[in-house]
Amino acid sequence: MSSAQAEPRYPTLHVEVDEDRADLVSGWLFELGATGVEERDQSTFIKGPTTAGRVLLVASFEDHAAATEASETLVLNDPALAPRIEEIVGDAWRDEWKKYYEPFALTPTVTVRPPWHEAPSGATNVLVLEPGRAFGTGLHATTSLVANILDGAKSELAGTRILDAGCGSGILSFVALLLGAEHAVAFDIDPEVVHIVQENAAANAMSDRVDVFAGTLDRVKDRYPWVLANIEAKILDPLAEDLARVTEPGGCLVLSGILLAEEDRMKTRFDGLSAHGVRFELVETRRTETGGERAYDKDGWVALRLRAQRV
Repeated sequence: MSSAQAEPRYPTLHVEVDEDRADLVSGWLFELGATGVEERDQSTFIKGPTTAGRVLLVASFEDHAAATEASETLVLNDPALAPRIEEIVGDAWRDEWKKYYEPFALTPTVTVRPPWHEAPSGATNVLVLEPGRAFGTGLHATTSLVANILDGAKSELAGTRILDAGCGSGILSFVALLLGAEHAVAFDIDPEVVHIVQENAAANAMSDRVDVFAGTLDRVKDRYPWVLANIEAKILDPLAEDLARVTEPGGCLVLSGILLAEEDRMKTRFDGLSAHGVRFELVETRRTETGGERAYDKDGWVALRLRAQRV
């Protein structure tokens, strides 16, 4: 057996679509079992189509069979689509990221760097993060919004426990720990995330401060003073009562992954919600500007911090 055959293989399904159909086709991919979907165009770090108004969707799957089935179903849904399957062998993904990923200030006090770069001179809270195999590099506006909410609430974070729902790389857990939280529990529906979070925890000497599992919110039985959910509005909405169940009275729930167009609806859904002995009250809203240079900033994003008042 060759060394290439012995290395792990990560199947990805690539499909190019018109920009205005990207959300629709991304939704199909998740319904078909994708564990993550990345959008690429000419403004993203890894380039996509050169044609204006076109986006390349790159969906990750657990195995080749699942990717093949999804590809066949996509064509049945829309014969105009031309999906193709590629496999990343071993650590080839890291070589692509090395071209673009450099240290940067995620918040006023937290700097993120990949393992192949040294920390910038004068940086204090430095997070070492391996990009590429799970959502959460710190480059997406939704991650940055939550990280900056945490940075602004450092005094409240000190010595607390964090629940990180839909954790991806674990970046928000690590930011919270750098800023003074004591322990984090992180989870994601993608089984591959467990190993990635554990690797990142080890790289930051935080292995004993982070627990991670693959699964959903219904597995969480405890309540936490900080609950972070950087997911999507369409997923947050049906989870509202369950998020109240895991938030301690007096604690904070931070929501992200919300487009500006969804802000009012999500505020209506969560602000004033009473469930499981708490009532949420909105205490902070953070927004990105619209029209950003990066594709994912073009619509603008919102993050909300809510306080769980005891009722």
